[in-house]
Amino acid sequence: MIKARSTGGRDPSLNHPARPPALGNLCLHFSRHNATMSHASVSSVTKEQPSPVANPNPRSVFSVVRQKVTTKHGWFGDYDYRWLCLPSLPTARNKEPPFYGIDDELPLVLAITSGLQHALAMLAGLIAPPIIFASTLMLDSDTSSYMISASLIGSGILSLVQMSRFKLWGGYYLGTGLLSVVGTSFATLSTASAIFNMMYANGTCPSTTAADGTITRGPCPDAYGMLLGTSLICASLEIGLSFLPPRILQRIFPPIVTGTCILMIGSSLVGSSGILDWGGGSNGCQARPTSGIYQLCPTVGSPRALPWGSPQFIGLGFLSFVSIILTELFGSPFLKNASIIVGLAVGCIVAGAAGYIDGSTITSAPAITFLWVHRFKINVYAPAILPMLAVYVSVAMEAIGDVTASAEVSRIPVEGKDFDSRIQGGVLSDGIGGLISALFTVTPLSVFAQNNGVISVTRCANRTAGRWCCVFLIIFGCLGKISGFFLAIPNPVLGGVTTFLFASVAVSGLRVLSYIKYTRRDRFILAAALSFGFGDLLVPDIFTYLFDGVNNPNKGLQGLFESITILLSTPFLISGIVALVLNLILPHDMSQQDVHEEDVEVMQDLEIQVLEQER
Repeated sequence: MIKARSTGGRDPSLNHPARPPALGNLCLHFSRHNATMSHASVSSVTKEQPSPVANPNPRSVFSVVRQKVTTKHGWFGDYDYRWLCLPSLPTARNKEPPFYGIDDELPLVLAITSGLQHALAMLAGLIAPPIIFASTLMLDSDTSSYMISASLIGSGILSLVQMSRFKLWGGYYLGTGLLSVVGTSFATLSTASAIFNMMYANGTCPSTTAADGTITRGPCPDAYGMLLGTSLICASLEIGLSFLPPRILQRIFPPIVTGTCILMIGSSLVGSSGILDWGGGSNGCQARPTSGIYQLCPTVGSPRALPWGSPQFIGLGFLSFVSIILTELFGSPFLKNASIIVGLAVGCIVAGAAGYIDGSTITSAPAITFLWVHRFKINVYAPAILPMLAVYVSVAMEAIGDVTASAEVSRIPVEGKDFDSRIQGGVLSDGIGGLISALFTVTPLSVFAQNNGVISVTRCANRTAGRWCCVFLIIFGCLGKISGFFLAIPNPVLGGVTTFLFASVAVSGLRVLSYIKYTRRDRFILAAALSFGFGDLLVPDIFTYLFDGVNNPNKGLQGLFESITILLSTPFLISGIVALVLNLILPHDMSQQDVHEEDVEVMQDLEIQVLEQER
C-alpha cells in the first residue's frame, strides 16, 4: 500500500511499487504524460520547504475568511512563487515548495494560481471535442461557439460535484473527495465520428453529390441531439457499474483490454482529426476536390484559403507543435502545465499576423452566454445504443484509473475500503454526470486526469484549488467572446496541438500495455485485437459494405446492421471487444507453458554461447 511518508527532496509521486499497479494507472490522461516530462524540471531539487501544518483548533468559517483576506500569510503563505513562475534550467537548484493535501489550509493567491493552472491544462481537451463535433456536422458559427461554452460550463459544474464526497445509503458515496475534474471523453469523440458518418450515409443527415463524385455534407444539428439523447439513456449502465466492487471490474477489464482501447482511441483521433486539421482541415477539403467550396481549405471563401497540405499550413501547425516542445524544455512550472495553450497562443499570434484568422466568429459571438441558449432536439438513435453502451463501459474504466492516479499524486492510500469508496463515488458521479451533461447539451463528461500533472509539479492537491479551477471554467464558458476566439483558431494551429494531444493519449495506452508480461497468451490476445484495430485505421471503410447483400431488410433489422457496422468501424470498440472476449475465454495455463518454453529457449541460447566461447 502506498502511504505518505518522508522522502527527503524527492516527490512521493515518483515512488512506485515494484509490482505493476492496479487498474488505477490505466487511464486516459494525456497530462500525466506531461507530468512525466515535467519531473525532469524538479529532479535537481535537494531541499524541501517546511510542509504546511494543519491548525489543531478549528475556527468558524467567518474567522477563516477574515484571516484569509486581511493577513499577508492568508494571501501568500510560505509558498515559493518564484519557483513556480521563473523559467527552469537544467543546472538550476531550487527549493521545492511544500505539499498541500486535499484539505490543508491553502493561501488564497496559491489557490487562485493553482486553479488557473488546472483550468488552462484542461482547456485544450475541453474545446477540441465541440469544435470537432461542429465541424463534422457543418454547424454554423453561433451554434459551434455555444457548444464550446456549454462544454466549459458543464465541466466546471460537474467537476464541483466530482470533487465533493456526499455520503449516500449503505456506505455508498457520490464523488471522489479528491481534486478530480471532468471533461469530454475522447472515447465519445471517436465513436461519435462513426455515428455521424452513418447518419450521413443512410440519409438521416443531408448531403449532396457533385458530378465529379465529391460529397458535400449539409448542416445536421439533429444528429447532435440524437447523440445527446442516446447518451442520456445509456448513462444508466455506468451508474449500475458503480455499485460493483472495483476488483470485479478490474478482473473483467485488465490492462491488456484497457490499454488496447486507449491506444486505439489516441491513434484513431490522430488520423481522423489531428493530422487532417494540421494539413488544413477535416471537413472534406482533405480530398482536394476539383469543384465546390472545399477546393481550398477550410473553404474557398476563407481568409488565405489554400489547398490541403500546403506548406503554409504545415508550417503553422509545426510552429504550434514546436512551441509545446520548447515550453517543456525551458518554461516555468506554470507554463509547462499550460504548454498546450502556449502552443495555441504562439500559433494564433503568427496566424493572425499573416492573415489566416477570420474574426467573424469573435464578432458574432455574444458577450455573455450560458446553458440552453441554443437547444437541440433530444432524440434516440437506435443504431447508436450499442456503441454508446460500450463507450460508457470504457468511460467507467477510465474513471477508475483516473481516480487512482489522482489519489496517488495526492498522497492518498490506493488500497483499502476508503479508497474503494472513492472509486465507487467517482464512477457513480461519472455516470450521473453523463446523464446531466446530456441535459446540459454536452456530450458525456467523464473523469480525466489532466490535473494530475499540475498536482505533481505544483505539489498542491488541495480541493480549494480545484474549486477555483471550476470557477475559471464557468467564467470562460459564460464569456461568449472567448468561445468565439477558440472557434477562430485556424485549423493548422489546432491540428498541430491536437495531434500532440491525441498522440499523448496513445502513449498512455502504450504505458498501460507495458504492465502486462507479454506471455504467449498476452501476445496472442494483443495481436488479434490490433488486427481489427489497425485494420480499421488503415482501411476505414472495410466494414461499410458488410450488409449490402441483404435485400429489403425491415427497419429494425436495418438498425441492427447499422449498429454492428458502427461497432466494427470504430477501432477502439472492435479491438476492445476482441481483447475482452479472448481474455475471458483463453485459458491462463498457456502463459505457464509459454514461460517454460521461454526458459528452455534461454537455456539453449546460453549453451550455444558457452560452446562458441569454448571453441
